[in-house]
Amino acid sequence: MRLSKVVFAGFFAGLASGAMAEEITLVALGDSLTQGFGLVEADGFVPQLEAWLIAQGHDVRVINAGVSGDTTAGGLARVAWTLTPEVDAMIVALGGNDLLRGIDPAVSRANLDGILREAEAQSLEVLLVGLQAPGNYGPEYQAAFDAMYPELAETYGALHVESFLGGLEAQVLEGDTGALGRYMQDDGIHPNAEGVALIVAALGPEVERLIARVEAE
Repeated sequence: MRLSKVVFAGFFAGLASGAMAEEITLVALGDSLTQGFGLVEADGFVPQLEAWLIAQGHDVRVINAGVSGDTTAGGLARVAWTLTPEVDAMIVALGGNDLLRGIDPAVSRANLDGILREAEAQSLEVLLVGLQAPGNYGPEYQAAFDAMYPELAETYGALHVESFLGGLEAQVLEGDTGALGRYMQDDGIHPNAEGVALIVAALGPEVERLIARVEAE
């Protein structure tokens, strides 16, 4: 009888201290970079990110809401039904296809604003992942596109990462000039499995900050 009391006391003490933490569910809303285009499922961004987070000791599940070819408009069209009741936070990585199509940054900005507004309405934390526009559309386009991510993140109090491809770009900055070729698929747009691993290693700590915000609530 005395042992049972000790066991139950420890159990309820664990509940009171929050030791019985529930699994955190993240959803990654994105395009082909998120979806894992050209890769076997296990090598894609979402499975690699989930595995990385679990290896860091997080009890987490990451839902793949990446759709190949999707624009910010597509993300806005499906964000409401993507944010099911079990979702605790969202990673937004959209805009690459807007760039490829030369969509007006004002339109892309409005779509991203709508996505963040939906997350705010559901009291969900967000990590907004940007991209850097090339200069071929002109300096005004480039400036407007690059600015929308940090400005929207500030408006909504979201976390922000400058570039989804930051893990690969860092290799180039460190002198590995062949990195973008070696870690990309033949199309030159999508990362291969090794490239995804570098992307995850760079983004992972920022996703941990997102998880910390959820846990703080």
